[in-house]
Amino acid sequence: MVPPGDYHKLENIVKKLALALSTGLLLTSLGASVANAQTMRMEAAEHPRIVRAIQNLEDAIAYLEAAPNDFGGHKGAAIQASRAAISELRASLAFRAQMDRR
Repeated sequence: MVPPGDYHKLENIVKKLALALSTGLLLTSLGASVANAQTMRMEAAEHPRIVRAIQNLEDAIAYLEAAPNDFGGHKGAAIQASRAAISELRASLAFRAQMDRR
């Protein structure tokens, strides 16, 4: 059992420990994120056609979403397929970045 006066000291120590631990975890994940972002930028620079394809698909999605026509019922499917293509292209860049880090 902890004496009443010591309880507050113990509580403060636990709070400080939790703060230090969460700060350390945040800084560690932030460092990894920065390194990952740098590697992804390098991959994007090495594969400019993939980057342009992503940009073109994003532009096409924005155009389709703003268009009043449904393009004979193909608008929704085209938007969905374009989003899937963007996801795959980004995954391909991420894969290359991961392989380059090894």
